[in-house]
Amino acid sequence: MNDWTGSLSLDLEDRKGKTVAKRVYFQGAFKVMRPIYADDSGQVCYYLLNPGGGYLDGDRYKMQFSADEGSRVTLTTQSATKIYKTPKSHAYQETEINLKKGSYLEYLPDPLIAYQHAHYKQKTVVYMEPGATFLYTDILTPGWSPSGEKFSYDTIQLVTEIYWDGKLGVYDHLKLVPQQQKISGLGFMEGYTHLGSMIAISEQMDAALLDELYDAVKSVEADFTFGISEVSIPGFCLRIQANTTQTIERIVNQCHAILSEKWNHRTPSSLRKY
Repeated sequence: MNDWTGSLSLDLEDRKGKTVAKRVYFQGAFKVMRPIYADDSGQVCYYLLNPGGGYLDGDRYKMQFSADEGSRVTLTTQSATKIYKTPKSHAYQETEINLKKGSYLEYLPDPLIAYQHAHYKQKTVVYMEPGATFLYTDILTPGWSPSGEKFSYDTIQLVTEIYWDGKLGVYDHLKLVPQQQKISGLGFMEGYTHLGSMIAISEQMDAALLDELYDAVKSVEADFTFGISEVSIPGFCLRIQANTTQTIERIVNQCHAILSEKWNHRTPSSLRKY
């Protein structure tokens, strides 16, 4: 099927120490802003935006990114992804990322906000060569509803697959269906309203780094709960439950700063848009 509401493709390469796009393509309800270089490291940042303002009934989006050897890129969004009510057909987003050895890509979108009667599915597939580095975060936020109910969306389903050297190394499937699950109870949100995730994959991962990240998260003074564990390929997954987006952002930013220093030898720039 080619009837995408918006599609976007971005292929990056290293040119004399500076990451540049060798191909940029977007159409429909998707746009890429011009590249930003925050310092002289050569790393590029792209803001992805949806001029439509939100995802509606039956919307379908496709994104493709590739990073050649030596290229270093940050991808983020210009604002939160808002999923409005989808009475007939769910909104869907598909992302494919290909990373060559020695590339570094971080995909750090703003929160996903699901409003009343929203039904959203997302699939992210990453293909990595050994020697590549990948960082990914997401934050799920319940949107406002007329009744004041916290979980008024219908379904949020996020599937993430990461292939390492051609073999499936990470399969993460998150499905929240408030009408069918006791969503605030044990095994789900456990009294919290917001859910954050961070997945980071790199051959530079080791047990000492996991301990450092654990201590960094534990030292944050706020009301939240979390878990962090290694995955079957070099890397880890972090989950955070909290009651505000800001709490999760603080924790994620702290972990991102540690990883960026260790794996990328630079202090990350602020991605705040306001």
